[in-house]
Amino acid sequence: MDIAPAPNLSPDQAQAWDRIAEVLSDSGIDVAAGRAGERPDEQGRVLAVTGKAGSGKTLLLAQMVKALRMAGLDLVSGDYERKRKDRRTLAVLAPTNKAASVLRGRGVPATTIHRILYTPVYDPQYERIAEWLAGDADRPTVDAMSDEALDRAKRVYDETSSVPGALAAAGLRGSDFITGWKRRESPLDVGFVDESSMLDDKQYEDLREIFPTLVLFGDPAQLAPVNQSGRMVFDRFGGDDHLHLDRVHRQEADNPILDLAHALGDPDLSFRDFEAMVEDAAARDDRVQIAQRADSDLMARSPVLVWRNATRIRLIHAFRQAHGADATHLLPGEPLICDGLELPLKHRKRRIDLEARGLIKGAQVVYLGPGRKPGFSKLHVVGAPEPEISVSSIVKIEQIGEEEPFLPFAARMGAAFLHGAAVTTHKAQGSQWDAVQVFAPDLYAASQAGRVEAGQQLWKRLAYVAITRAVTRLIWVKRYALAMPKAPLDASDLKVEAAPLTLAQEDDD
Repeated sequence: MDIAPAPNLSPDQAQAWDRIAEVLSDSGIDVAAGRAGERPDEQGRVLAVTGKAGSGKTLLLAQMVKALRMAGLDLVSGDYERKRKDRRTLAVLAPTNKAASVLRGRGVPATTIHRILYTPVYDPQYERIAEWLAGDADRPTVDAMSDEALDRAKRVYDETSSVPGALAAAGLRGSDFITGWKRRESPLDVGFVDESSMLDDKQYEDLREIFPTLVLFGDPAQLAPVNQSGRMVFDRFGGDDHLHLDRVHRQEADNPILDLAHALGDPDLSFRDFEAMVEDAAARDDRVQIAQRADSDLMARSPVLVWRNATRIRLIHAFRQAHGADATHLLPGEPLICDGLELPLKHRKRRIDLEARGLIKGAQVVYLGPGRKPGFSKLHVVGAPEPEISVSSIVKIEQIGEEEPFLPFAARMGAAFLHGAAVTTHKAQGSQWDAVQVFAPDLYAASQAGRVEAGQQLWKRLAYVAITRAVTRLIWVKRYALAMPKAPLDASDLKVEAAPLTLAQEDDD
């Protein structure tokens, strides 16, 4: 069957498009004709599309999502699912909220893997509202909501396609209409996964159980998950099931940040030669800058990227000291990184609730202030559709030369956090910021260590990942120093997209 490529694709993207379309055709979806029939069988098919930064993976993904929506596939967001067995579905996934929000910022309706693995259980009266909003039922009469509130919910849903966002706009909290979360039992249909270099084997197997058709998009030059020994999940595919995109696209031309990232592929390039390339790029283009000190104001929202944990701890300590934070409390506006959930197995429901809200290991949050009960924190989850939560917290501020961290919040159990003013490059994968500070002294130390990962010098992989986190501005920090802040910390810059959600455990802990 002849399959017409999407418009405005380069030859390698068009080849990948044709191969993806062939796989979709096996599942009953005709991309060229713009129609989808019944899936002929449940036989699984997995395809990997890889390429370095600037190779056009996201453009290809976005074009294919557009084509599948035109073919009639319903998008599965993880917020609320329309119970229609006669419809084909598509889910666009990313490992973290930040990675999903990067896709949403480019017009691709993405959600996190956790929001697909775990589905919300709605209170019956509010599920009737959700069915009406989604167009599957008549307008309901609900004692707890006025006609004006229902109208407001409908307007927000028509703008955002988000049931939780619509109900929050009507004045409800998440705990009002979501009674819990459950592990998904029934399979879905087609899944696209971005940033698949971050997937470990367990996540991959979970996705295989859910999606008969799965397409992975990833960058082989990034860092593999820590427990994967330098191997990425798409490394297992070969032949027609592994497509690689080259960087040939006009829209990426004359980008000094990408030029530097791709220069790292030269096996003979030394750290000193590369730093000279960075300085030359900074002399020609203000999108690359040389800084003698780390910018403490920028660190509040865009962390300094480092290699060593010791460097991370020292920079965090200097950041807090510069902002006047003492050893007894956190300041509103301080950035944190979720370090996992410290909950016993009997609290599985609570764990699912937290993970579904976006509090998974590596999630970026901003501290807003103390919660209503001791040990609770009000937080803004960066990139989450409903970002404000209040949760039992264990906040660990690591100290220089000390094994035991300072604990400004230490609940008996809950979500654990580290400070986020500086993070390791491993933890930064999947995230992007408008401006990124790369801590050059650590890269130099990595180059001196002489370590190799998956056939490439480790410092080059670290530098590649760190540099490609920058969207518009790369700041190369040359010295082990921190500039004093120009403004105090606060949280007034955070955009709240929906009414605050308060997790149920604050009321029943």
